Formats: sequence, C-alpha cells, structure tokens
Amino acid sequence: MSLTSVACLSLVCLALSACGGVDPNSPLSQRKAIFKAMLKTSEDLGGMLRGRVAFDGQRFADGAVKLDGLSHEPWKHFPAVREADHTSAKDAVWQKQARFQTLARSLESATGDLVVVSQMRPFQKSVLNPAMEKVEDACDACHKEFRDH
Repeated sequence: MSLTSVACLSLVCLALSACGGVDPNSPLSQRKAIFKAMLKTSEDLGGMLRGRVAFDGQRFADGAVKLDGLSHEPWKHFPAVREADHTSAKDAVWQKQARFQTLARSLESATGDLVVVSQMRPFQKSVLNPAMEKVEDACDACHKEFRDH
C-alpha cells in the first residue's frame, strides 16, 4: 500500500470516528457518566454488604459519601425538553416532572441516610443493610417508572 493510500485511509477513518458520537458535554452524556459512577459505587457498597467484596468500613463510609454527592447531580442534566439523542429515559420524565422530582428527592434522602449510618461506629451490617436497601429501592422505583430498558 502506498503512503498516499495509507494517508487517505487514515483520514477517512478519522473522519468516520468523529461522526455519530454523542457530544461528551451534552446533557445525555453528562447524566450517563453520573449514573455509571453511581452504579459502580453502589455495586461496591452492596458487594461489601453481601460478601462479594471484602468489607472495609472506611471504604464503605467514603463510598456512601461519594454516592450521596452523586445522587444530587444527574437531575440538572435533564433538559426541560427531551433531547433528540437516543436516551434510555421514557417520555414520562418530561411528562411527569413532579413525580420524577419526587423520586429524585427520595434517592437523595436515602443516600443521605446511608451516610448517617455509615458514620456510626462500630460498623454494623444490621444497620447498614436496611439503609443500602432503601437506596437500591429508590433507584429501582425510578427505573421502573422512568427508564426504558
């Protein structure tokens, strides 16, 4: 293959890689990144409580704080009008904003409660488990109503 052919092929590949992507600064990309971070953090916490990951009290408490901070972030990345990009959010997010916001506040409350119990010493799974379940239930409630799986 000649140098000119390689250069042309490289330019075509570069141009195609720039097409069709979602803008990383778009509301969709922003909230997806936050939700992925929330999922990773909650999986780590749940894994510690369920024995899939070694329990580390300080790491759990730090994760609870991180999850609480993240739980307040994605909502500001839902624009007033549904964007044209492909999203897993149902139309109901925009049609039932009051309900959507209620469930968002429920998650924020649950993660706040998790932070409180994760600060108690000694760490007791009997106290941490119900708080973590409340967080997971809040996530599930919103997903069932507003996420298109």
